Amino acid sequence: MRILCLSTLHPSAAAPNLGRFVQLSLDAADATGEAEIVRICPVALPPWPLGELLPHYSAFAKLPRLDGAILRPPYLRLPGLNPARDAAAVVTAVLPLARRLHAEKPFDMIDAQFFWPDGPAAMMIAEALGLPFSVKARGADVHYWPTVKGCGALIREAAQKANGLLAVSEAIKADVAALGADPRKIMVHRTGIDRSLFGVASEPRADLRQRIDLPTDCALLLSVGALIPRKGQVFAIEALTQIPRARLAIIGAGEDRGMLQRRAQELGIADQVHFLGPLPHCDIARHVQAADICVLPSSSEGIANAWIESLACGTPLVITDIGSAREVLTSPVAGRIVPRQASAIAEACRDLLANPPAREDVAAVVADYSWERNGRALVDYWRGLVTA
Repeated sequence: MRILCLSTLHPSAAAPNLGRFVQLSLDAADATGEAEIVRICPVALPPWPLGELLPHYSAFAKLPRLDGAILRPPYLRLPGLNPARDAAAVVTAVLPLARRLHAEKPFDMIDAQFFWPDGPAAMMIAEALGLPFSVKARGADVHYWPTVKGCGALIREAAQKANGLLAVSEAIKADVAALGADPRKIMVHRTGIDRSLFGVASEPRADLRQRIDLPTDCALLLSVGALIPRKGQVFAIEALTQIPRARLAIIGAGEDRGMLQRRAQELGIADQVHFLGPLPHCDIARHVQAADICVLPSSSEGIANAWIESLACGTPLVITDIGSAREVLTSPVAGRIVPRQASAIAEACRDLLANPPAREDVAAVVADYSWERNGRALVDYWRGLVTA
């Protein structure tokens, strides 16, 4: 099979962690040897010279158009204007390239790795080339983007016209069906784990913390994710005031950092909250292994990779009752599902600290997650659509 994979989320030199789950899934599919995958990863850039002058875009403007085996055509984004333009802008950038590649060696289908803007763009490109297409739903793409003016109608059209659809969990599958898609064409496709990084460490947690320069004489909570309102790190900070002898390490970058730092200062716990910024995945894994609990009080998720990675390291979770939480926390040893309130988070953390589960028991909850299984399932799914 020859698959055109369209993904606006994919790691690059400008954003090494962006969409790493997409890269690992496609790498695993590629490793089967049963599909030739052409990765087209469009890059959003404003008109010149803004792309080189605005800090958010400048690193992306420097990316090569052919980045190894990844094609990165730029598409026009007008900052401050309705993002509903993005899908058509992706088509404008990608369709000429897709036509040329298809003429040289035909594709069998188009695969979109995210619902916005990838899904509607894949729909329009597939219609132009006369090909089947598929879209994967992950979380925010079917929770947030359908509420944005001009985006929702395109997302629903793509969901209804797609030849096949993937969802990261049963809960997200129901959300996709609610967009008007036929449930019979939606397959649950769970994420994987990079087990070369995320696993149970043999050393005591105190030794691991010493190596990453974090305190060893107290409980360590960890929160991993973009510093944005949806991720809710502020609730973890507020909970810290109710957990004796504990510290909180926060990994990630984003618009909320200043607010979170001010909140820690207001509560008089600034010295107990460690803002570590964005880290490469190898360092994230070391911090997860060293933590007593991962606290992730999001307001919405599909299946967060951080959930699975934490459990694979033997680190229990405290998470909110959203999306697929109950599909992941299938045993009390895996952690607690709580309301999105500081007091509830603190109570759950105190309980887990007083009765810590064995790391091997926590890791067993996600023993059947792997990128190899993910890649195999993806290839089998593609084959079913191509031969239908």
